[in-house]
Amino acid sequence: MTEHRRFIRIVYNSPATISQQKQQWQSEIRDLSLHGLLLIRPKEWKPVHNNMYNVAFSLQDSDIVLQMETELVHYCDDYLRMQIAHIDIDSISHLKRLVELNVGNDEFLHRELEQLSDLHNH
Repeated sequence: MTEHRRFIRIVYNSPATISQQKQQWQSEIRDLSLHGLLLIRPKEWKPVHNNMYNVAFSLQDSDIVLQMETELVHYCDDYLRMQIAHIDIDSISHLKRLVELNVGNDEFLHRELEQLSDLHNH
């Protein structure tokens, strides 16, 4: 099966906290994009009816914390795939810069931002 991703994903390993209501789990990000995240599935995590989660992680070697509301779109024994549903302006700015530094090509980044903008305008 061919996968048709609309966004470039970058490999990024960072500890992350997943929370939902009063529950909290420690995880680790494996890759990310301007659209979503792939996280390691915490051993004690169980799927629930509500697919909305908050995810927070720090940029490496800094005290900058990115926070976002996400929607669980897929899970398996090892991973959780989350789509970003809402992200504040500071966090998206840092995420954009992180992707920009890892992609190394402004043309790719501008195309990604246009696609992201198109998704939110429809």
